[in-house]
Amino acid sequence: MDIRQLKAFIAVFEEGNITQAAKRLHLSQPALSATIQQLEQQLEVQLFQRQARGTALTDAARVLYPAARRLVNEMGELHQLLHQPQDCTPLILGLAADLGPADVAHFLRQAYQAVNGLLLETVSTCAGDIRLDEESQRCEDELFLPLWEEAYVLALPAHSALANQQAIKPLQLCGQDLVACPEHPSHQRFASILGPAAKELVLAARAANLQQALVLVAAGIGIALLPQGLCQGVAGVITRPLANMRLNRRIGLCYLPENQNKPAVSLLRQYFMSQAG
Repeated sequence: MDIRQLKAFIAVFEEGNITQAAKRLHLSQPALSATIQQLEQQLEVQLFQRQARGTALTDAARVLYPAARRLVNEMGELHQLLHQPQDCTPLILGLAADLGPADVAHFLRQAYQAVNGLLLETVSTCAGDIRLDEESQRCEDELFLPLWEEAYVLALPAHSALANQQAIKPLQLCGQDLVACPEHPSHQRFASILGPAAKELVLAARAANLQQALVLVAAGIGIALLPQGLCQGVAGVITRPLANMRLNRRIGLCYLPENQNKPAVSLLRQYFMSQAG
């Protein structure tokens, strides 16, 4: 078992799909499948059950995942220790794809204020010493430090007939083309809030994440319920509140308990906790 196999396992575990994991690792799908099979043979367990749509996790995969993440993180720390400049404080930061660029930039400015000599490496998804993500995406074994809250709004193509409305009532959405994001928790909450009006929407497209849904809205494909910060400054997209709807998300820092004493993580926690106070 080597670090390459563990990274392959983590990618498939987090993506839930061999094809997406292969894209993430810049590998061919057969090469990634072969790597997972080698790991399964070495450990003498089955980690994934192949299905027509993605992969299903086994109990063995759930047990291996936190240990694999720790080992990969430790190897990254060892590499940093041997190659980093002197008098710096390293931090591997995971950045979720569905955050607004302006919000992320503001957070990063604060991070550099909080940690002197910060040497930052950004990664995606569930990797890193600490992650900036929404609370609903927190892993079961992670702690969460809230930083800000933002409202969901209705994102509309600029040419939409609803653009003249200041606040949109659910019944006004009847017959509208919808860009759905079924894998995101907000999708079901949106349907619940709309009630019977949800059945009157016309499904125009499905997106894998909120960022992709925003691109589809900008292309004029349909409307979507998206966080305000994500939509800010995007050409071809306007936002309107949905009348009598309260749907928010909390953004914050997700981290494993054993990471909270790492120098950069500890300084970030202290800084943002003092800001909240």
